Amino acid sequence: MSDETQTSGATERDYDYHTGPVTLRGSRVPASTTDQRLLDSGGSSEWLHTDPWRVMRIQSEFVEGFGALAELGPAVSVFGSARTKPGTPFYDMGTQVGRRLVEAGYAVITGGGPGAMEAANKGARDAGGASVGLGIELPFEQGLNEYVNLGVNFRYFFARKTMFVKYAQGFIVLPGGFGTLDELFEAVTLVQTQKVTSFPIVLMGTEYWGGLFDWLRSTVLDAGTVSRKDVDLLHLTDDVDEAVRIVTDAEEPVDPKYPE
Repeated sequence: MSDETQTSGATERDYDYHTGPVTLRGSRVPASTTDQRLLDSGGSSEWLHTDPWRVMRIQSEFVEGFGALAELGPAVSVFGSARTKPGTPFYDMGTQVGRRLVEAGYAVITGGGPGAMEAANKGARDAGGASVGLGIELPFEQGLNEYVNLGVNFRYFFARKTMFVKYAQGFIVLPGGFGTLDELFEAVTLVQTQKVTSFPIVLMGTEYWGGLFDWLRSTVLDAGTVSRKDVDLLHLTDDVDEAVRIVTDAEEPVDPKYPE
């Protein structure tokens, strides 16, 4: 009795075919083995663009990121606009933030790009600290800025975002646009939903972020879509020393006998 049948022009095999954890039957059974296809020097290169191969690339990004940052020590992620120009008040603020964080014993992690990210990296490097840049593949980005002394480039945003959160004791957010807002609200959501251990989130620039705070504390809070506790996860200041102090104070354990 044959182990193959003909169905609508396709050959079906009457046995189970195991490829790793996957079981295939009937017309799903391939005509060649995985090893055979691996060792075959001919054929299309379309496999480079398949989802299983992407999984391997994603895995490699996590491995590289974890390996590069695992021994970094205490760090703070600093977000901000790539469009911030050198010599502007926001750029100078970013430089001060980077410098003061290093002086307080932290490495500085940014997206590695220009603007506010470059400013924070510059302050960190000039202060003799670890200046980390987590770059991302974008059609309009120029690569890591010159002040990064530890850089990792990513293809995938979600792998990069994991590194921002995993290795940081807090976030300091400089004025920025959609990318900065995305990073800010993702961080708040992770803390709010207790997906990460609570850590401080400080926004620098009361005039820039004031409208957002007013909207959250009025329209959003009044609508009941967030709680007062959620809004209080965010801190707003113009004072660099206060921003760093908020981060350092959050690391100090509270004696359970004498809670604040």
